[in-house]
Amino acid sequence: MTTSAGAGALPVRVRAVVGVLVVFELFSGFVQGADAPLLPAVQDTWHVGAADAQWFMTVNYLAAAVTVPALGRLGDLYGHRRVLRIALLCVTAGTLLVALAGSYPMTLAGRVLMGALAALLPLEIGLVRGRLDAPGARRAIGLLVAALTLGSLLGHALSGALLGIFGGVRMAHAALTVFALLCTVLAWCAVPESGHRSPGRMDWAGAVLLGLTLVVLLGALSRATAWGWASLPMSGALVLTAALGWAWLRTQLARADALVDVRAMARRVLAPHYAAGFVLGAVLLAGQSVAVTYLAADPAEGGYGFGLTTLQIGLWSVIPSVLGMAASVLVPFIGARTGYRRMLVLASILAAVGYAGLILTRTDLPLFIAAYSVAGFGMGLSQGGLPTVIAEGSAHDRAASGTAVYNNLKTLGGSIAGACSSVVLGSLVVGASDIPSGTAYLVLWGLGCTACAAAATLQAFSGRPAPDRARALATTQGQ
Repeated sequence: MTTSAGAGALPVRVRAVVGVLVVFELFSGFVQGADAPLLPAVQDTWHVGAADAQWFMTVNYLAAAVTVPALGRLGDLYGHRRVLRIALLCVTAGTLLVALAGSYPMTLAGRVLMGALAALLPLEIGLVRGRLDAPGARRAIGLLVAALTLGSLLGHALSGALLGIFGGVRMAHAALTVFALLCTVLAWCAVPESGHRSPGRMDWAGAVLLGLTLVVLLGALSRATAWGWASLPMSGALVLTAALGWAWLRTQLARADALVDVRAMARRVLAPHYAAGFVLGAVLLAGQSVAVTYLAADPAEGGYGFGLTTLQIGLWSVIPSVLGMAASVLVPFIGARTGYRRMLVLASILAAVGYAGLILTRTDLPLFIAAYSVAGFGMGLSQGGLPTVIAEGSAHDRAASGTAVYNNLKTLGGSIAGACSSVVLGSLVVGASDIPSGTAYLVLWGLGCTACAAAATLQAFSGRPAPDRARALATTQGQ
């Protein structure tokens, strides 16, 4: 695969390969976007309660948390295409297992295998960064993130139709198996291997320790409401998380070929953007559910909300979702004119303004959606820009693993924010009822605004890549 001498221009062969990777991200986004709407059907299929049905998503998040850093590092060491094929084979096997499952535990086992889906984007970023010059890689990464966003939007919107057409969760996953198999065949036939490999060996001890740390933490957060934050199991889980995390950090600092380059993460050129990724996960993943709950709330019960139906919420939510996707597509063009650091600062400011707008417009539906759209545009810019900046700020042979860590921090931010949101909505209620009060939403939006403003401040003082790395980024890497 060759690159063009033009600034960011992609020759036919490169465009074809990037197009294949875009197909992968559309599939990945569709599956991830369809997860939450499938939960009622999961309950009906396996006759489980709402709490047990949540494990349909939880085990997938836990599996992703464990596998994404490991697969990203393996891609840097042994070839991104090779590991991309393995990840797609795992996803294919997972969807097939769900389709053939005769019990709920077997369904959950399939969902564990499907956790490898989250590793596709870091591995693809490793591929394009190794084959394209800096402007071309930025355009390609922007397209991949936009495809992921579009796929998620389509999955959320069309999951009901998918269930209706195929007649249930298992048959819907049978259809997904066909698409996963198609992506696997394309990965074998149409994707070239990355040109650079990282020296060293796989840090399996670091991968196991990090996996255990994240499983304990995310598992505890998923059970926080049931256990209670002050309960003995929750306290024990948090203490165990701290101990495992400390042990993992010590191993990473002691190894030259560590799973995660912790010292590089702590540099000014990267640390603010990793922190912004955590904030993005919090406001993007947890903020959506809070906004949906508010839109659905009946004003006659709590004195707030708009009392929208599921269909109406979907229609109104399309606006900020489409703007977020458009922002991801525009990232390379805006970044080229303003610089990526300024663009990311602007993105966090827009998200902060949008969250402040939710507080001010909470009684007017069109203005409320307008404020949410401003936040959505800002989050779209962050989604498209952060992976690029983190990949470019990482060592050339750690592009996939560096992006994988960003992906995990984003997921972790969403999980922690989701657990905290549940606490706030469950604590600030109307009278003696279990209905969240309007104050609860104001508190959550205020926290979101503050977090985005903090991210903007941190990114404003972030460093720039070293001159030798900047020159390397401008050099064509392909054959």
